Amino acid sequence: QVQLVESGGGLVQAGDSLRLSCESSEDTFSGTPMGWFRQAPGKEREFVARISSSGITTYYEDSVKGRFTISRDNAKNFVYLQMNSLKPEDTAVYYCAAGGWGISPRDYTSWGQGTQVTVSS
Repeated sequence: QVQLVESGGGLVQAGDSLRLSCESSEDTFSGTPMGWFRQAPGKEREFVARISSSGITTYYEDSVKGRFTISRDNAKNFVYLQMNSLKPEDTAVYYCAAGGWGISPRDYTSWGQGTQVTVSS
């Protein structure tokens, strides 16, 4: 079972930046596409971004395009989510995911425990 551990969340003001990190225990991390999802209170978990195993191909949810950047370091088994120009509507628990390539949570088999991001106005 792959273990994913997120970190980097916190309380920030609108317009600020945060970088989330996710460390994977997977031996074959460099061959695994990764994704970030988020879940706000009372809402379903939603797709944020995904990255191919090589890091060459990325895909973003429309509301974060131009503000968020997903990247990875295959030598260290990390995937990152750089979040700039944060808005109050970005407030959610952010989850790292592995084992899939789609935009539905059902497409992924491994999940981290989540890290809280709170953006105040």
